[in-house]
Amino acid sequence: MKLFINDKPLKVIQFVSSQPMYDYDTVIGSTEEILSKKLVGKVIIQQATARQLERLIRIMELKRLKKLTSITFAVDDYEFMVEFIKDQFKVIKAAGGVVRKQDRVLLIFRLGRWDLPKGKLKKKEEFIKAAKREVEEECSVRVDVKEKVCSTWHTYVRKGKRILKRTDWYEMVCIDDSNMQPQLAEFIEDLKWMSYKDAMKSVKNSYASIQEVLNEYYRLHSELVR
Repeated sequence: MKLFINDKPLKVIQFVSSQPMYDYDTVIGSTEEILSKKLVGKVIIQQATARQLERLIRIMELKRLKKLTSITFAVDDYEFMVEFIKDQFKVIKAAGGVVRKQDRVLLIFRLGRWDLPKGKLKKKEEFIKAAKREVEEECSVRVDVKEKVCSTWHTYVRKGKRILKRTDWYEMVCIDDSNMQPQLAEFIEDLKWMSYKDAMKSVKNSYASIQEVLNEYYRLHSELVR
């Protein structure tokens, strides 16, 4: 599981004693206290505990941690820790799409950042149907939904409550963009078809989770990378 807290990636993996440590800048043990000054570069916590995770979530919510690149929790019981994480938040489901037209993808400009179209699921709505509905509503285009690209998890706080949003992302092909326009009611100011180079440049200062979605999309479609 990989989630983003305050736009920093936190990854949970199964602990393996033979796992190499050369990929990490900082190694923390299961008995060590989590202090913000230790969170520098690529961090891994070996045999991480639930107590350490609680402490880390609190620190990451309160501080920007500019020196932190990423953090990995290597745990003895992966399934338990994933459920433990979910229990710390109210989980909300959402879906969105990477819409393709020939060799370009569709980005939206919302709240000062380039983004991808997405939105929350309605009650009892399926992810794939929600993704199609949200993309067509936000961009006024018609699309055909293809394969799932990936899922992302990110956290935020609203009205004092911790929220964990799961978003499933789907590859889509544009059928008709003759009436394309931004949905102003959702604070979308602009829409633009972008090449690989322009898309990756545009999201460089956007949300880390959006960068991850596009990276995964272009990994699956390497023929578009040029």
